[in-house]
Amino acid sequence: MEDVFENKVVLVTGGTGSFGQKFVEVLLKRHNPKDIRIYTRGELEQVEMERKFNSGKLRFLIGDVRDEKRLFRAMNGVDIVVHAAALKHVPVCEYNPREAVFTNILGANNIIDTAIDNGVEKVLALSTDKAVQPVNLYGATKAVAEKLLVQGNVYRGWRKTSFSCVRYGNVLGSSGSVVPLFLKQRDAGEITITDERMTRFWITLEQGVEFVINSIRLMKGGEIFVPKIPSMKITDLAEVIAPDARKKIVGIRAGEKLHEVLLTAEEALHTREFDSYFIIDPEHKFWDRSSNSGGRKLPEGFSYSSDNNKDWLDKDGLLKMLREQGSL
Repeated sequence: MEDVFENKVVLVTGGTGSFGQKFVEVLLKRHNPKDIRIYTRGELEQVEMERKFNSGKLRFLIGDVRDEKRLFRAMNGVDIVVHAAALKHVPVCEYNPREAVFTNILGANNIIDTAIDNGVEKVLALSTDKAVQPVNLYGATKAVAEKLLVQGNVYRGWRKTSFSCVRYGNVLGSSGSVVPLFLKQRDAGEITITDERMTRFWITLEQGVEFVINSIRLMKGGEIFVPKIPSMKITDLAEVIAPDARKKIVGIRAGEKLHEVLLTAEEALHTREFDSYFIIDPEHKFWDRSSNSGGRKLPEGFSYSSDNNKDWLDKDGLLKMLREQGSL
């Protein structure tokens, strides 16, 4: 299979985060990019990442996705962009709504403009299940960002740049995951659970990175790629991490759902199913349906949510995943 990254210049926004570090690790081990540019605001994180990887293929650029001029310069000569930069903590976005809009929405718009103007070949943006039927500002900003990226394929005009998204659930053990919180609470002897009925989709960092890489290989422009991933009850997660700790029910937080959705019944009307993922095709006229065939049509009324999922992660499966990535 052709390596989509062979001798390519790759830019990763938010590249010092959990996803970015794992993505860079996989690219350096299994692929052969010409250069990887890490574009973030954090000086210390960049210094630490540079020391960690010690690779001549890495380039570290201080910058914010809000800064279109700096972003334009950073994209000079870039072939592939992975857009992972975002404000993603729900309470932080609720308390700082303007900042969330500037980073997650205007930042996405800047990615589109600068990628088109620099002749970037492919742009893949990371989204979230919280963008589907959003109930909090973070989800709403990511929903808008998805729309911007898909429509970027119209905005490009005659230029070659293609835009697509990946949408997946909670990343096990990432900086925004509940896992680090539960591990910290375990030491205190008490785990706080918002609602015993709550379910979530789960994916590991490694799985998320591999899904992004495969989506970049498959993308034509305009698709939203959704992986088939397991669900788990939040109570089972707490039981695996801290079986001996007290469980305290504190009530659902503002902007939080009992169950997350990755694919709505409305989206299912223009979605194709594959063995391990779904592709949500654009409804718009720019989409050339002859250019991307395959997959199965979904039945009417189909939706993909964490409570109606056919694939459930049991306690043994979760324990194995946590141990494999060093969380336990």
